[in-house]
Amino acid sequence: MDRPRRLRRTPALRALTREVHLHPSQFIHPIFVHERDTVTDIATMPGVQRHSIESAVQQAREALALGIPSVILFGIPDHKDALGTQAYADEGIIQRATRAIKAGVPGINVIADTCLCEYTDHGHCGPLCEVPGQSGADAWTVDNDPSLDLLARTAVSQARAGADVIAPSAMMDGQVAAIRAALDDAGFTHVPVMSYAVKYASAYYGPFRDAAGSTPSVGNRATYQMDPAGGYREALREARLDAEQGADTLMVKPALAYLDVLNLLKREFDLPVVAYNVSGEYSLIKAAAAAGFMDERRTVLETLTGMRRAGADAIITYHALDAARWLAEQVIL
Repeated sequence: MDRPRRLRRTPALRALTREVHLHPSQFIHPIFVHERDTVTDIATMPGVQRHSIESAVQQAREALALGIPSVILFGIPDHKDALGTQAYADEGIIQRATRAIKAGVPGINVIADTCLCEYTDHGHCGPLCEVPGQSGADAWTVDNDPSLDLLARTAVSQARAGADVIAPSAMMDGQVAAIRAALDDAGFTHVPVMSYAVKYASAYYGPFRDAAGSTPSVGNRATYQMDPAGGYREALREARLDAEQGADTLMVKPALAYLDVLNLLKREFDLPVVAYNVSGEYSLIKAAAAAGFMDERRTVLETLTGMRRAGADAIITYHALDAARWLAEQVIL
């Protein structure tokens, strides 16, 4: 008689035979940075704050001490306008935060989110244009080609400030090629591009938009972010285009509802694959744990392990600091 339970009998046996391993070195810790000297809580994301530059440095230092080698920065400027000019200003919030973190925490890997939605007064990922013949939410969209120049300028400004990785998330056609060419022309041939290659128009982004102040004031993002029901063909096409244009890693966002897509990319491409465990996924667990419906620690580690099992080489997660602490305590699932 076959008895698979023999290998589950003790924690030591379970640990011995595991195929999937979760480690803090696989985590990327997101940090929201605003132009204030205060740290403010984000109501829809319990445990997550908007940080001052000084506090962001402390967050990066804490992450590295826990074995997390990477942070990704999201900026919240005081001034927003139609073109998102603070995204590519050399004294913009992300540029200043990057310089401070690189100076204060040697060895940390700083990833710069490269988009305009946090910097525009309309909350979209580039300058807007009207869509002929459309009305309602689809009457406005991002003007693709003019946005490429602004994204490229943003990437170069971030690299000049010391960003180790550029992570374009706007979902503009041709953005990876434009950014790669601009980085190379500016002498940043060594800076990799972590592309948000497969990014869906998802309901799971709600808390992030509160945190970053990037809720669209008109229209929606369905005209440029991917259709959740688009299927594998669209995902493969987007990922293949980014790979051909010079992306060094591919990302799937959100992660939890799209683990099948993440696994598809892992099998189809010879590039590292990143999962973004997004704000809505984080807040769902936080809310359930606060209500006593679920064990937060076990749920978080199980969720992140599932992302690893699906093929994620790295995971952007707001649980990063807590998960690293729990792993250090050798919690057994």
